[in-house]
Amino acid sequence: MRKARSVIIWAVVSLCMIVLITLPVNLQTQLITSITVVTVMALIKVLKGEGTWRLVALAFGTSIVLRYVYWRTTNTLPPLNQPENFIPGLLLYLAEMYSVAMLALSLFIVATPLPPRPSRAANPGRLPHVDVFVPSYNEDAGLLGNTLAAAKAMDYPADKLHVWLLDDGGTLQKRNSGKLLEAQAAAARHIELKQLCEDLDVSYLTRDRNEHAKAGNLNNGMKHSSGELIAVFDADHAPARDFLLETVGYFEDDPKLFLVQTPHFFINPDPLERNLRTFDKMPSENEMFYGIIQRGLDKWNAAFFCGSAAVLSRRALESQNGFSGISITEDCETALALHGSGWNSIYVDKPLIAGLQPATFASFIGQRSRWAQGMMQILRFRFPLLKRGLSIPQRLCYMSSTLFWLFPFPRTIFLFAPLFYLFFDLEIFTASGGEFLAYTLAYMLVNLMMQNYLYGSFRWPWISELYEYVQTVHLLPAVVSVMLNPRKPTFKVTAKDESIAVSRLSEISRPFFVIFAVQIIALVITIYRIYAEPYKADVTLVVGGWNLINLIMAGCALGVVSERGERALSRRVRVNRRCEFGANGKWYAASIEDVSVHGARLHIFNKQLDEMLVGALGEIRFRPYSGAELETLPLIVRNIEPSGDISNVGCQYVPKSALDHRLIADLMFANSGQWTEFQAARRRNPGLIRGTIWFLGLSLYQTSRGLIYFFRSMRPEREAQQQAAKVNAG
Repeated sequence: MRKARSVIIWAVVSLCMIVLITLPVNLQTQLITSITVVTVMALIKVLKGEGTWRLVALAFGTSIVLRYVYWRTTNTLPPLNQPENFIPGLLLYLAEMYSVAMLALSLFIVATPLPPRPSRAANPGRLPHVDVFVPSYNEDAGLLGNTLAAAKAMDYPADKLHVWLLDDGGTLQKRNSGKLLEAQAAAARHIELKQLCEDLDVSYLTRDRNEHAKAGNLNNGMKHSSGELIAVFDADHAPARDFLLETVGYFEDDPKLFLVQTPHFFINPDPLERNLRTFDKMPSENEMFYGIIQRGLDKWNAAFFCGSAAVLSRRALESQNGFSGISITEDCETALALHGSGWNSIYVDKPLIAGLQPATFASFIGQRSRWAQGMMQILRFRFPLLKRGLSIPQRLCYMSSTLFWLFPFPRTIFLFAPLFYLFFDLEIFTASGGEFLAYTLAYMLVNLMMQNYLYGSFRWPWISELYEYVQTVHLLPAVVSVMLNPRKPTFKVTAKDESIAVSRLSEISRPFFVIFAVQIIALVITIYRIYAEPYKADVTLVVGGWNLINLIMAGCALGVVSERGERALSRRVRVNRRCEFGANGKWYAASIEDVSVHGARLHIFNKQLDEMLVGALGEIRFRPYSGAELETLPLIVRNIEPSGDISNVGCQYVPKSALDHRLIADLMFANSGQWTEFQAARRRNPGLIRGTIWFLGLSLYQTSRGLIYFFRSMRPEREAQQQAAKVNAG
């Protein structure tokens, strides 16, 4: 009886929605309705309505979106007998419908995400054996040393913790390569990393051949280990001491659990954050996924493996013959297979590792291209919507995760659509200026407001647009190539721990300047047409405004591809730990103020510290989290800056043993609380109005900075041309 009543209520509500969406009204009524809905949504947001009120606001927004879809479908498509208008008009319509579909999937996933799970401490008497896999290909030994040392120092019984370095850069295949330099480099790496692992008391493992990339490497690790659980960390993902204690306990609660995934937290900015200088001011791009989308997926038992910072069940993996390797995103593919077999996953929203992001724009695009191509392979070979064993919500969740990477197609269409009208006078969107205001502008505003509702403290709407724009230019050909040849892409390791010594334009920046120039020309044409064709001024103003938004985005992108030079080799993290500093036989009371993987800055309570110490060897003594005894870390003094009664001393580590790597890891990575505090400090929502004003200012500044970099880059070419001219003349 109750089920029948629910069906009746659902049917009545659906019927009412259909009537409201399709109800014919005049332009004035539509405009008043749109203004009313926007006002109600704004009031709910200002009054910080949560729970049911949040859903009410999203429902109001959805009604405007659906009404726009109905109007767009029935009133705006060009006639079929005008193919020059109809074809690009249909492409624009399909791009908009893709955006609406992705919004619908987002609402399903994150309208009411699970709250962060409470801490689940493991039962000390039932701790399982854990194999920790650190797969590596070409990473530096110093980077690996810090990660392995942090993994070895995790708070867990030593007899149940087994750390493995899975080295795919020193395989027998590489050491016997016909290319002499490659073979010598692989052999040297093999010897160096074996010694490093011996010093750190972890297991070194390589294999004969580099087959099936990372998935093959992990499966080789499974063949040589036997732990009940498997923790996976990328080479640059160093875990905090409490990582295992915060994760393994969940496996005791659910025998069908195959995965506990935690967020990927990064201590350095990505290229956008670094070049725009926003790292400390706003949430990072990945926080939208790890801060809310994964919690939304978790609600539907669809949180998936992200390749690192996770613990997996060996029993579950063995039931599917290990990690999947058909696609180059083995993590999501593996999770899809296990979810389809009835296994469960959970997501723990607490940063328990600290990793590195690509520093250069080219590396960033290379990483995202791999993700996009891998997700397209999953869509092609595994098609989640028809995957046997998945629940309907799981199918929708995986479709959302894979279909998202089609965004370069609609983004490209949105970029060029106004140019069809401005350059070629094509009418691909048949509507008056008033209709555009009442329907399209209202839809765009409501869309932004809904994004702000869903992700406001985790990703600002205009920044979200910028991230997609800067990726679109290079991801579009990558996605097209994998569609044409889905087996072509191969796994490529993302470059990490890079540095940019000199300010320069990115090597893949040229398309952004071409697009910017085209849009400047379109702006000039807009102004000309408003004066030359006043009878079409309303439509020209609308299309010109659309192009202006694209121009603002393109100008900001010029700053993104203008790489700032950095003196520091790595990002510093603020800490506050007491220590003693020793040099030339003297010891001083001090505190460690900030640290990086390469060095530390000390506050020494001596205003007359001898500046002759610069360049001298020294050491610091401090108490690690792992023990009660003071330990000593060797270093070299790089600079001394007096400040009142305190001397600020910059130091660089000089690690000489495995213990030194463990102390560096203890300083940098052991305390997960510092990551939580830093993350929370950036999670703020400026609101649409303030956020828009801020973004406009950012775009103006970054446009000018990008143009300055561009003209500077032309000087060497001019000088070379002048020199060549002189030589030819002589």
